[in-house]
Amino acid sequence: MRLSHITRVAAVTAALVLTATACGGGDAPSLSGDAPPAPPVAEDAAFEPGTTMAALAEAGTIRVGTKYDQPLFGATGLSDQPEGFDVEIAKIIAGKLGIQPDGVTFSEAPSAIREEVLEQDRVDMVVATYTINDRRKERVSFAGPYYVAGQDLMVLSDNTTITGPDSLRGANARVCSVSGSTPSETIKQYIDEANLVLFDVYSKCADALRTNQVDAVTTDNVILLGLIDQSAGQFKLVDQKFTEEPYGIGIKKGDVAFCEFINQTLKEAEADGSYQAAWESTAGKVAPEAPTLPPAGTCS
Repeated sequence: MRLSHITRVAAVTAALVLTATACGGGDAPSLSGDAPPAPPVAEDAAFEPGTTMAALAEAGTIRVGTKYDQPLFGATGLSDQPEGFDVEIAKIIAGKLGIQPDGVTFSEAPSAIREEVLEQDRVDMVVATYTINDRRKERVSFAGPYYVAGQDLMVLSDNTTITGPDSLRGANARVCSVSGSTPSETIKQYIDEANLVLFDVYSKCADALRTNQVDAVTTDNVILLGLIDQSAGQFKLVDQKFTEEPYGIGIKKGDVAFCEFINQTLKEAEADGSYQAAWESTAGKVAPEAPTLPPAGTCS
């Protein structure tokens, strides 16, 4: 990820934090009650025979792995269907393939199994707050990134001891994250590993924080903001981002053509406004300022 882009998204992150801390609790935004606009669906979409795009377009369906427990990006709503920015990004890509929204089949893809569901051909792509890194590239390919987040800490609202990652060890803090996630590995340099508590989903970390079983939860700031927004004022963001996390779209290893198609789709979505509309109808309910689409990485 280019540092120049990170500078540009810093303002977005700040807006996220300020908006969330100003909310003062209350119920989470009801995405189900205010459905996002349907993304455009390409008519007579045609692709080179033998490509993933051609197969998906002919089938009229696409299988997408996403999160079910991360408000604003991927969480089940009143309809019991996943909602959020990741979900809308997936629908935009499907639309470019000529696939209608009801042709998108979502399944839950927690952090620990995202590579597995791609390798086992259980999904066609994973859009699930999926940080691009070299270790994961050994097993899957990434399109994008489509967003850049940063790791932070969430604590109880009255906690004044934890002020950033460097304060954790001295406070002997118990920190919760999710198995298989980048944040769960990164945080190990700041705490005694015996104090790391891992679950399969972040909602369990939030429950552990609420009941004082842990002292902090760590993951990307946008995920934490969704949990904070649902906490009725119980939680707050420490607001000391200490990593940069480019979110990519996971696909089968080596599918360069599909990667390049997705990257082009994202560029066109930014140009025609559907990328911004996806943000405004999901994460934008907490953070109105839409992010700028990051520069695409190299497909390999």
